[in-house]
Amino acid sequence: MTTPAASEGPGGREERPDGGGGGRRGGRDPRDEVAAPGDSGLGTITTAVPARLDRLPWSRWHWMIVIGLGTVWILDGLEVTTVGNIAGRLSEDGSGLDITSAQVTGLAAALYVAGACSGALFFGWLTDRFGRKKLFMVTLAVYLAATAMTGLSFSAWWFFLFRFLTGFGIGGEYAAINSAIDELIPSKYRGRVDLIINGSYWLGAVGGALLSIVMLNTDYFPKDLGWRLTFALGVILGFVILLVRRHVPESPRWQFIHGHGDEADKLVASVEREIEDEKHEKLPQPAGEITIHERKSIGFGLIAKTVFRSYPKRAVLGLSLFVGQAFLYNAITFGFGAILTKFYDVQSGHTGYYFAVIAAGNFIGPLVLGKLFDTIGRRIMIAGTYILPGILLFLTAWLFDRGSLTANTLTACWCVVLFFASAGASSAYLTVSEVFPMETRAMAIAFFYAVGTAVGGISGPLIFADLTESGVPGDTALAFSIGAALMCAAGIVAAFLAVDAEQRSLEDIAKPLSQTAS
Repeated sequence: MTTPAASEGPGGREERPDGGGGGRRGGRDPRDEVAAPGDSGLGTITTAVPARLDRLPWSRWHWMIVIGLGTVWILDGLEVTTVGNIAGRLSEDGSGLDITSAQVTGLAAALYVAGACSGALFFGWLTDRFGRKKLFMVTLAVYLAATAMTGLSFSAWWFFLFRFLTGFGIGGEYAAINSAIDELIPSKYRGRVDLIINGSYWLGAVGGALLSIVMLNTDYFPKDLGWRLTFALGVILGFVILLVRRHVPESPRWQFIHGHGDEADKLVASVEREIEDEKHEKLPQPAGEITIHERKSIGFGLIAKTVFRSYPKRAVLGLSLFVGQAFLYNAITFGFGAILTKFYDVQSGHTGYYFAVIAAGNFIGPLVLGKLFDTIGRRIMIAGTYILPGILLFLTAWLFDRGSLTANTLTACWCVVLFFASAGASSAYLTVSEVFPMETRAMAIAFFYAVGTAVGGISGPLIFADLTESGVPGDTALAFSIGAALMCAAGIVAAFLAVDAEQRSLEDIAKPLSQTAS
């Protein structure tokens, strides 16, 4: 329970010249054995760090966090879109790689998904155990190395191996980055920032779609070079992000729970001084303190018990949101090129232009709607950005089945659907990041991401492959309808189970497992 800072008596919170509240330590208390099972022999600390972080105004320091951590999704979108668009080129004679287009979009894509699921779980566990900063450096390094090796592929098995490892790195990024962002961004801005950062994937997708048009043009680059240079460009951009990311600090919230309370206090104090110098005004007093029983690690058993026994409704919510958005995106994007070429005779080399349009809609959605998640609220916005695009996709399926759409109008329909759906999909990551206790945050993100990605990324293509490639309008309309139905179902679940987390501290939304009674 959070107690007001003003209520502290003698020997309580240490007053700081900058107005922040430091931490105070307590010794071992037999009652702590009950309050914090499984600890590693550490004591307790009373701290105002969460309140101090949440009351910070937006500043240059926060922009550094966003750029250092969030821009990697642009790389992910760039890289994934590029691979999809170069599938045809890789299968051509003279590409330098003996592989078929079906292997690139089938087996290689499945391995990428499997790698992402595995990486999310593996690095998610390490992130909660060893810290956000160590892992978001490691995961980006893994991602960059695997991407570079993909560009050097000389055989199909090499390409498959490094597609898996690329996914392994990006899966770890989802866990490490989302947990760090939500713990560093003030509660007033957390929703919109999280949505825009996750939505920036599609900014990269726009670049990837347009880049592939240039890089695959044999007037500029030979068949065996252009596709390799696209991976090289991604690596160069990634190194720039890595240089910025070195300056992103560890999460103070992670620090004070894991026995580094003094470091957390010093870090927040330095940020407070920096922001006061920037704004030329004193910061207000923090709202209160919490008392934490420090611990080095938390076992899987306690994490599973917390997520599924203590918060069963939130677990259902998280699964529903991830599965719903995964199926909708597979319904639209799986076989995207095939739909345009089979039904509208669009040349395969021109599908990138159409994809760039719907990718732009995907990015603009969270950019425009993100603030509403912090003002109108999570419940209304999450439910709305799931149900509305589901209804619109049902309408698109009906028009498509009737033959009422052209390539341009179908793309326009997709663009509108995904304008709303992208904000909804991004809110799935926001939701599972903020509605579970801090000690389980990275693992919760990893678990729900892995399950949703596995269901949508494996069963989705299996279901939609024949439907979108049969050449029968009714089959493709059925694929749209399946995605729409699951999206609407997830929205209905959100209407009943979503947590009103807007502008609330993470510790208020879900009490830390390590928090003791005040």
